[in-house]
Amino acid sequence: MTENAAPGVGVAVHDTVRDRVGRVMGHEGPYLQVRPLGGGVEWDADPDHLRPLSQDELLSALVSEANARSRRTS
Repeated sequence: MTENAAPGVGVAVHDTVRDRVGRVMGHEGPYLQVRPLGGGVEWDADPDHLRPLSQDELLSALVSEANARSRRTS
């Protein structure tokens, strides 16, 4: 993505460099802070390597996170 098309706060994205998904939480300098969908430590991401998730991708990622969370608490 270009800087002009950087996703806004709250947008679910895929970081193609780290192959991780998360939500944009803010920005610091040229980078965006992205937090995993299930919570956790944010990471800095280059907006050029982020792409918004489709609704199907977001639903799949949220179900995967819920399943992983249920396995940890069982």
